[in-house]
Amino acid sequence: MDHHPISEDPKTPLLPLHDQIQRSQSFHSSLKSIITLKNFFILLGPLLCTIICLCVKLDGPVASRNMLAVLVWVFAWWLTEAVPMPITSMSPLFLFPFFGISSADDVAQSYWDDVIALLLGSFILALAVEHYNIHRRLALNYSKTQITLVFCGDPLNPPLLLLGICGTAAFISMWMHNVATAVMMMPVATGILRRFPTGPDQSVVVSNFCKAVILGVLYSITIGGMSTLTGTGVNLILVGMWKSYFPQAAPITFSTWFCFAFPSALLMFLAFWGLLCCLYCSRGSGQALSVYLDKAHLKKELELLGPMAFAEKMVLALFSMLIVLWMTRSITEDIPGWGVLFNGRAGDGTVSVMIATFLFIIPSKKQKGEKLMDWEKCKKLPWNIILLLGAGLAIADGVRSSGLANLLSETLDFLEAVPYVAIAPAVCLISSSITELITSNNATATLIIPLLIQIAKSMHVHPLLLMIPGGIGAQFAFLLPTATPSNTVGFATGHIEIQDMIKIGLPLKIVGIAVLSLLMPTLGVYVFRTSEPVQ
Repeated sequence: MDHHPISEDPKTPLLPLHDQIQRSQSFHSSLKSIITLKNFFILLGPLLCTIICLCVKLDGPVASRNMLAVLVWVFAWWLTEAVPMPITSMSPLFLFPFFGISSADDVAQSYWDDVIALLLGSFILALAVEHYNIHRRLALNYSKTQITLVFCGDPLNPPLLLLGICGTAAFISMWMHNVATAVMMMPVATGILRRFPTGPDQSVVVSNFCKAVILGVLYSITIGGMSTLTGTGVNLILVGMWKSYFPQAAPITFSTWFCFAFPSALLMFLAFWGLLCCLYCSRGSGQALSVYLDKAHLKKELELLGPMAFAEKMVLALFSMLIVLWMTRSITEDIPGWGVLFNGRAGDGTVSVMIATFLFIIPSKKQKGEKLMDWEKCKKLPWNIILLLGAGLAIADGVRSSGLANLLSETLDFLEAVPYVAIAPAVCLISSSITELITSNNATATLIIPLLIQIAKSMHVHPLLLMIPGGIGAQFAFLLPTATPSNTVGFATGHIEIQDMIKIGLPLKIVGIAVLSLLMPTLGVYVFRTSEPVQ
């Protein structure tokens, strides 16, 4: 039998040439899919953590070094968003036990705190408000009846119209999350602006007023959100960290926060309204704008909403009841509030979840057996914010229990001689800049507040004197459309440009920093009792 001789020529390929090319292309394709910037960022967290564990020596327990390494890992993932933020927020649940920082049970408890219960209950109630279009009814009634029909007069009074629109946005934002308020209020604002001409036919007066309305809604939402604990996640992160670091100190209740934050927000709001009027509402603009606003049409639009149904009335009643319970749990030392009936065991989160539970019990009277809410409607719950808040509380516990807090305090001793009047504005500016350029305001608060607590200890000042300017300052991201989701929603309307945001946002940021720097060592001392030593 004849056999074909196998070539012994070394130049002869063992595989056909096209197979080699295909394999080479497949290899390069696989390599490109692996070597990506996102994968590099994924590896960056563990890599930095390993470097710190191997190379960094701290004058303290091993747990403090491990906590620093885990902090760098988590913040690397948060800042680069290599892994979705909610998943990164859950990483302390496995990193803390593996690195000997705290037990699985201890770290898990941070993810279900009274502050998180407060947030969860208020979110469920906000979903009910959105489901029954109560936000639209409130906005239309307040914005179009009270403002356009009452305040405007004849001819139109643009400053008063702006005051009403901005006031509506700020009020709703006090009780609902900023992003949800922006999504709900922007269609109301653009609905008013639709009556004006667009394109080349649009005069400078009309163009400026359109910009003023969008900017007014956009930044009033941020200002309103800082007034209450439920207005934004940053406020809850701050309060949760205060409770975690100083468990024996008097807690910051809903009413306590309101007594300081509402006057601060009111001053900012009035200054902001004045800025809008000066920059965008010229004299005589009322006559030009009156031509396009038909009051009879606005009345007709309100009539189309019809009377309030039973379900809407019940949701509004529960919403009002919750606000009253929040405000009266702890009032003053002489008037302790209803919380004393339960020996201080009930918190703001207690009543928040209780009211949310009523939504699943009370019938809606729309269909037989239907309740005001069901779990199907709760699928839109923002678990990303809830998990981020839990991670912030877990990190605060870890920094304190591992001994890293004491080491940071010793490292920052050089700040002892720095006057408070110099450090407070700097804290506001730095935290707002981090939100503006790097990450979300929630992540900024989680990152910066533990550091501010140690700086306060080094300066021998009450921690809240820095925590509150740092936390609220993180919300002063007024310059860029990408700084916050609310800014993006406003920018997407097409009525404003980046230069408009900078034009109004920069002076507003300066006003906000000045208000906080002045009120914190004055009103803040009285409300938060910062003259008393921290327990």
